[in-house]
Amino acid sequence: MASDSGQDRGKVVTRFAPSPTGYLHLGGARTALFNWLFARHHGGKALLRIEDTDHKRSTQDAIDKILEGLDWLGLDYDQPPVFQSQRADRHREVALALLEAGHAYKCFATTEELEAMRAEQRANKQPQRYDGRWRDRDPADAPDGTPFVVRLKTPIEGETVIKDAVQGEVRVANAEIDDYVLLRADGTPTYMLAVVVDDHDMGCTHIIRGDDHLNNAFRQLPIIKAMDQIEGGWPEPVYAHAPLIHGQDGAKLSKRHGAVGVEAYRDELGVLPEALFNYLIRLGWGHGDKEEFTRQEAIELFDLDGVGKSASRFDLKKLLNLNGHHIREADDERLARLVAPEIGVGTDIALLAKAMPVLKMRAKDTHELAEGAAFLFKQRPLEMSEKASSLLDDEGRQRLKLVSERLKSENSWTIEALEATTKALSEELELGLGKLAQPMRAALTGTTTSPGIFDVLVLLGREESLARIDAQAA
Repeated sequence: MASDSGQDRGKVVTRFAPSPTGYLHLGGARTALFNWLFARHHGGKALLRIEDTDHKRSTQDAIDKILEGLDWLGLDYDQPPVFQSQRADRHREVALALLEAGHAYKCFATTEELEAMRAEQRANKQPQRYDGRWRDRDPADAPDGTPFVVRLKTPIEGETVIKDAVQGEVRVANAEIDDYVLLRADGTPTYMLAVVVDDHDMGCTHIIRGDDHLNNAFRQLPIIKAMDQIEGGWPEPVYAHAPLIHGQDGAKLSKRHGAVGVEAYRDELGVLPEALFNYLIRLGWGHGDKEEFTRQEAIELFDLDGVGKSASRFDLKKLLNLNGHHIREADDERLARLVAPEIGVGTDIALLAKAMPVLKMRAKDTHELAEGAAFLFKQRPLEMSEKASSLLDDEGRQRLKLVSERLKSENSWTIEALEATTKALSEELELGLGKLAQPMRAALTGTTTSPGIFDVLVLLGREESLARIDAQAA
């Protein structure tokens, strides 16, 4: 891939670069979202790179799940994804350019020598880093055919300063950065080299990622500065390192907190993509006290100055409350199509969509929608829950007979008419409305929880409603 960093100079270019050694978890999804929003806010380009150089741990299934998760969240990209594993020749080309220009060198230290070095450092309670033993030696000192790695010759004196768009100014003494490996003994490039080359060649102007990568920035900048000296046109990107997401207990987010692939939030928790999109924005970014955002509002308002410096905490209850809000805002037919597969084959989408206005008022997830709608598609005789059966004793069945007689004389099958008729009957019998509604609900749904009883009657229709009541009144 040729560099396009000289094109559209000044135009924002971001990238999301997941490693397909696992699925798209919350932290990765938020990083993807921040990059996408920043690019869209500034009218720039959002790019995707799959960092699949770990051949042993990278899987096609993980790649597919990552792409599916990004698509589900509605994150589109301006170019086809770049696969890092296909660019090894380009990575080697840069490493050899650094070697030829004296910014890198061959290190012939054996595995045994390096282990002895580390053991001595541990014994002396020194930092674990390469001691530069081949930095200034003549490669001719090594016997012919001796394997070697290529190491970057990092600055020794002074310090490197990064003006991070989130963390502010961060300084690291150059002496703390060792001469790390660019090319392994088998000629394969390391992650640290590949990332820098790919970011440059993709023209990335802003590197937005988790703050666990902040130390990497200080290791990657020397490559950029050295290549700029060699051939020019290697500008330093703007770094923005966002704090990580923690669990409610303040510990780093893990599987026990819910650090699973985003597809689990869709499939297992019944979360809508716009709800997770909205929730992820608020994990570490804010705009005043505003909690609910449409996609367009997020694009218009998002910028790096709203990203906080402290870790954010994942709160499942808050996510589900937000999900309930987005369910109430969602299109009824769309919701019907989402939950129909959970209810069963041949589900009447039109009827399900008609029921959505009453079903979605209390639902916090799509599973609750499906559960609430199940009564619509039950076959007679209805299977009764234990609580529902207890309402259909002799007294309950007698009341159902009276309800059935009265409803059969009702010409207008509307919520208003049915409510008026049933209330009139309850007053005649000197009973609270609930004393009639409870056995009616049991007979009509097989459960003791449902939408409003008159909504249920209208949704089921005259014929089915009376048939269900009569079946239990007998």
